Amino acid sequence: MKNKVILVLLVLAATFALPGCGLLDRTVSSVSNIVGTSDTATVIAKTAQIRTSYAVVAADLLEVKRGDRLDVIDQLDFEKVQWFRVRAHDETQTEGWIEAQNVITSKVLERSKKLAEEFKDLPPQASGQLRAASNLRLAADMNPENALFKLANGSTFEIMDWKFVPKQEVPDVDDAVKGEKKTTKKTKNEEIEAAREVGEPEKLDDKYDIWYEVRLDPSVSPAPAGWLFGRQVELQVPTDIVFFQQNNRKFVTWQRLDTESPDRVVTSDKVSAPGNWVVLSRTNQVKAIDGEEPDFDGILILAFDKYDQSYYTAWRTTGEVWGTLPLRIEGAGDNKTFTVKLRGPDGKMVDKQFVVYKDKSRLKLTPPEDIAQFQTAKSR
Repeated sequence: MKNKVILVLLVLAATFALPGCGLLDRTVSSVSNIVGTSDTATVIAKTAQIRTSYAVVAADLLEVKRGDRLDVIDQLDFEKVQWFRVRAHDETQTEGWIEAQNVITSKVLERSKKLAEEFKDLPPQASGQLRAASNLRLAADMNPENALFKLANGSTFEIMDWKFVPKQEVPDVDDAVKGEKKTTKKTKNEEIEAAREVGEPEKLDDKYDIWYEVRLDPSVSPAPAGWLFGRQVELQVPTDIVFFQQNNRKFVTWQRLDTESPDRVVTSDKVSAPGNWVVLSRTNQVKAIDGEEPDFDGILILAFDKYDQSYYTAWRTTGEVWGTLPLRIEGAGDNKTFTVKLRGPDGKMVDKQFVVYKDKSRLKLTPPEDIAQFQTAKSR
């Protein structure tokens, strides 16, 4: 070890004796070749440049693309921007500097992969798209240490789960650079409380922020999973069924009943062919029990009549339920079952299975025999 330190010092001394510009870069390169690579990184930007230095006037050395692997040699902060010195895996093993926001280190990537392992056997519950650039995070909170990297506006993803978190004083756009303090904008809770009429039910979106746990396609991000702040997420409800979101009731998950694909959620865009759907919906009223909110309070089965070219309601809950995800669909052909968890009169969560079948070209459903016990008398 002592000999290695002496060798490094000798290299530094020799390098500082060299004339010309780029002294710091030559020094770092020389030391890096002796000390070795400390980590690896994967490019997350669609394209990015490895540059001669981190200065504004630096020249571009090599363009790298999303998914490319790089060796991380060194890192530093320059004018509040983090940079990595990297070695590419091209023929000449190009070395230079790249902005940290364009890559994700192997250590951080592994944490995202572990998150994805938790829901690897679950079907996606919905699909979404970012309406503004937002940080992908390891947990459903604004702690700077949880920020993985920033996803671009318009990024699409599958929604695997979500969480209601008491409203925080945060900006509408989660755009702070990792490690920097965010500017805050106070919520209007006091104004909301003052304006609420006596006896008016408390509203869900007044009390909570929603966070989405998402799965990302490799074409969007090498990191497969993370959490996104819900204010920046637009649910991609298919256009042919979005009309059925009525009376302050919003869809929270929708899955097709007329496909054999295990991936039943439309993730690419809002356009889909007409078909049969099971939809779980939620009103905007606070209904917490023991501090926990239901994921959904209504079930709707929509079927498409090919002859009339219109939708009809095959079945729906007549009262409100108290249910949690995930929604699972099983079966083949016209005979399908779906299962959800519902809270019973005794407060226990129970798996309830619904049977869907065809009868003379009409879609029908057989609910659990005791479904009435799981519904409130409140009108829909």
